[in-house]
Amino acid sequence: MSSSPVPAANLQAANKHLTKQLKTRAVQFLDAPRNGALLEEIVVSFKDSCARMASIHPSLLALELVFTELLRRNEMRIEVQPLKPVAESSELAHKQWLQNQYKEVFSAIVEGGCGHERPTESALALATAMKLIAAECQSPLELTAGFPLAKLKLLLQALLPSDRPNANLINRFQEYTVHQDVVYFCWKVMPSLAPKEFAPNSQFVQNFLTLFSAVCFSKEFLEETPCFLCIELQQLDYAYIRKHINKTWSCIMNWTHDEVSHRQLLVLLLEKVLIHLDKPVLLTDFLMDSLDVGGAISLLALQGIFVLIQQHNLTYPNIYEKLYSMFEPEIFHAKFKARLFYLADIFLSSSHLPEGLVAAFVKRLARLALIAPPQDIVIILRFIGNLIMRHPALKRLIFHPNGGEVSQDPFIMDERDPSKSNALDSSLWEVATLQSHVLPSVATAARFISNPFPSVEWDLASVLEINENDIFDKEISKKSKEFALNLERPASMFLYCGGEKSSQYWKLF
Repeated sequence: MSSSPVPAANLQAANKHLTKQLKTRAVQFLDAPRNGALLEEIVVSFKDSCARMASIHPSLLALELVFTELLRRNEMRIEVQPLKPVAESSELAHKQWLQNQYKEVFSAIVEGGCGHERPTESALALATAMKLIAAECQSPLELTAGFPLAKLKLLLQALLPSDRPNANLINRFQEYTVHQDVVYFCWKVMPSLAPKEFAPNSQFVQNFLTLFSAVCFSKEFLEETPCFLCIELQQLDYAYIRKHINKTWSCIMNWTHDEVSHRQLLVLLLEKVLIHLDKPVLLTDFLMDSLDVGGAISLLALQGIFVLIQQHNLTYPNIYEKLYSMFEPEIFHAKFKARLFYLADIFLSSSHLPEGLVAAFVKRLARLALIAPPQDIVIILRFIGNLIMRHPALKRLIFHPNGGEVSQDPFIMDERDPSKSNALDSSLWEVATLQSHVLPSVATAARFISNPFPSVEWDLASVLEINENDIFDKEISKKSKEFALNLERPASMFLYCGGEKSSQYWKLF
C-alpha cells in the first residue's frame, strides 16, 4: 500500500518548525562555540536534506548564520608569523576544527546544494556560497590571505555538471557578475576549468559556454561606474582578463561541438568574444567551415566573416554565392531570419556591384515571396524596392525594353551561381501577382512597382521584427464601412426571422 503524499500545508508547517529549531541551535552554538555537537546537528540535517532532495532552506540559513558570524568575529582566524611555528594550544585546535567544518560545509553547499533538483533550492545554495565568499574576503582566515580563489573555483566547478543542463543556475550567477571584482577573479579561475583538448561531453560544453557568456563582458563594462562585491579594485586589469579570455577560448576551439553547442559558440563569439581576441583572423578557417554547415550556423558564420572583412581586411571571393544560397524557404522559420536580411542589406549596399548579381538576388527574393509568410513578404518587398533604387537599371525587370510575352520565365531558380541565373532576362511578375494578395498590407506593399519610387530607401529596421500578431492587430484595428445585410437582425445562426413561410424554406434541420 503506497503512502499518501504529505499535504502542502503540513509540509510548510514542518519546515517552519525545523527552521526555528535549527536557528535556535545556531544561536546556541554562537553563544558557546566549543559545543561542537550543536554545529554537527545542523550539518547532519543539511546533508540529510541534500541526500533526500528535500528542502535545504532551514539548515542552509542556519549554516549561513553560523559561519558568516564566525568570520565576522574572526573566531576561525589563525595568525601565522613568518618563520615562526604556531604554538600548539586548545584554542588553536578549536580554530582548526572550525576551519575544517567550514571547508566541509562549503563543499557540501556547492556540491549538494547547488546540485539540488529544485531550482529554488539550488539558487538559495548559490546565494549562500557567494555570501560566505564575500564574508571570508572581508575577514580572511589568515592575515595574509586575499580573495578565496579556491572556494570560487569550487563554486564554478559546481556550475558545470556534465549530466544535466544548468543554464538556470548560471543565469542566477549573472546577478554577481555585475561586480568587477567577481568578474576579475572569475577570469583568474576560468582557464583552469577548461580542458585543454577534450571536453567530457556535449552537455559540459553547453554549460561551459553558458558560464563563459555569464562572465564575459563588453568594453562598455569597463567604462561603467565601478561596482564591487567585496574587494574594491583600484583599476580592472583588462590586459590580464583579455589574456585569460584568449587562453580559455583557445581551449574551447579545440573541443568537438555538436549542432547546439556550435550555434551557441558562434553566438557567443559574435556578441561578446570577438572584440577581446588578439588574432581574430585565426578564426577564418573555422568560420569558412561553419559557412558550409547550413541553417542558422551558416548565417552566424556569415556575420563573423563580415566582421573580418570589414575590420580585418579578410578577402573571401565567393561570399556573394554563399549569401545567395542562404535564401531558401527554410530561412523564414529560422530564429536568426532578421539577421540574414540585415546582413544581406549591408553586403548589397554598394552601388558598384554587377547588375546581374543584384538582379539574381531580386528575382530569388521575389520568387520566395510567393511562398513566404505574410510578415516576411513585406520585408522582401521593401528589400527588393531598395535594391532597385540603388541600381536604377534594374527597372528593366519592371518595364522590360523588349516587352512582349514569353512562354516561361528564363530565370533559373535552382542555379547556385547568381551570375548564371538569367535574372536580367526575366521580370518581376511575382510582385505583380502579390498585388492581388488577400492581406491589404501585403497588396499595398507590392504596388510599389506600379507607383513612382520614393526619393529615399525604405527603412528595413522598421519591418524586420514584425510578426503575424502585429499584422493581425493592425488589420483588426482598421475601421471599415458597415453594410446592412439583413432587414432584421437574426437571433441565431440557423433561425430566419422573416416569417413562418420563409422559415419553412430556410430551415436547415
